[in-house]
Parts: sequence; structure tokens; C-alpha cells
Amino acid sequence: MYKSILVISDLHIPYHHKDSFAFLKAIKKEFKPDYIVNIGDLLDFHAINMHMHDPDLYSAGHELKASRRYIKELESIFPKMVEVDSNHSSLVYRRALKYGMSREFLKDYGEFLGTKKWKWIDDLTLTMSNGQRCFFTHGRSADILKVSQTMGMSAVQGHYHTKFVISWWANPDNLFFGMNVGCLINQKSLAMSYAKNFRTRFIVGCGIILGGIPRLLPLVLDKKGDWIGKIV
Repeated sequence: MYKSILVISDLHIPYHHKDSFAFLKAIKKEFKPDYIVNIGDLLDFHAINMHMHDPDLYSAGHELKASRRYIKELESIFPKMVEVDSNHSSLVYRRALKYGMSREFLKDYGEFLGTKKWKWIDDLTLTMSNGQRCFFTHGRSADILKVSQTMGMSAVQGHYHTKFVISWWANPDNLFFGMNVGCLINQKSLAMSYAKNFRTRFIVGCGIILGGIPRLLPLVLDKKGDWIGKIV
């Protein structure tokens, strides 16, 4: 059972918000989480995505080199972390499968990123300190309550960059929550230019579960787009 579960999603390294690591350090210091899960899109892999690639951004090789530097910094903050599979982070394998390449030719995530104690999995179910279970996934439905109700337990997801919400439902026996934890993206980066005309904006932050109770932690920005330097 875990008392304090920190949930990070959608960093899209190397196109993450420049203050996201300082923000995560502050959260670690204040809440001392005993379990850290990144529920997807740790890396962007813009250069090899299935959609349009901006020629003014990194090549695949340069993007990986830049990402490794940031991954090393993030690993120094969280030496142990569980990584949930997702649409962006799986792009290397999806590309390989598209062109008929066996997985035998490919390195695993930890090997090509250089991480030592991070664990890579599909989805995750944990027992919280209140005895209830919680399901963690990258993105199953825009309606997080549908995910929770389908799984029959509380649920947390990312993927939907504009969704930063906690909702509740109950059956005769228990109360359950569904939490969307937003993202930690720099929306002004060229890699995110597809969203420049969206009427809704990305919400930058993460989530934490304390004693079985979810809480959203927004990375609040000032008018210049910098973190205000405190957790609210």
C-alpha cells in the first residue's frame, strides 16, 4: 500500500516546460512521495512521429541526444520511477513494426536512454493506503469517469493536455475518483505548434494521491510564462 503516489504525465522531452524539473523537485521535497509513476509521453519523438514533422526542429538523432541529457537530470530527481507505455513513447517500436523489423533488433527503453532503475510497463494498478485500488493508464477515454467505471476502481490518466480535473462517482459500496493530470509541456515550442489555434490551452501540472485522496498540483505561470516558484 502506498501513502503518497506522485503522478506525472506528458513531459514530451525535450519539449517540456523549462521549469518542470524545478517544480517536480519542490513537490518531492514537500510531499515525499513513496511511489512515482509517469503515465506516458515522457519523450516526444517528434522527428519520427506519424504526423507532420517540422523540418526546423531536431533530427531524430539530435532529439535523442538532447532527450538523454534531460532524462539524466530527471533520473537524478527520481532514481526509481515507473513508466507507463503511451502513444509517443512507443513510437520507436511502432515505427519498427510498421516496416517489419523484429523487436530482436531493438534496445529496450532503459538501455537506449541510459536509465538504471526505471521500470517500463503497459498499465499499472496499485493499492492505495486506504485499501482501495487505483488504475493508471496513459489515455483510454476523454471521459476519465468512463475509465474508472469500466475498471471498477479509481483511475488516473494523462494524454489529454487540456484536461486537469478530478471527478467522483459511487456505487453502493465505495466512492471512486477519476483524475486527469494535464501535462508538463512547453506549449510555445514548435513541436506543439499544431495546437496554436486551439481555443482551449494546455494545463501544466501533475497529480498526487495522499492517503487515497487525489489532488491536482498546477504549475502556475506568471505573465512571462515562468513558474511562480511555489506549490499552490
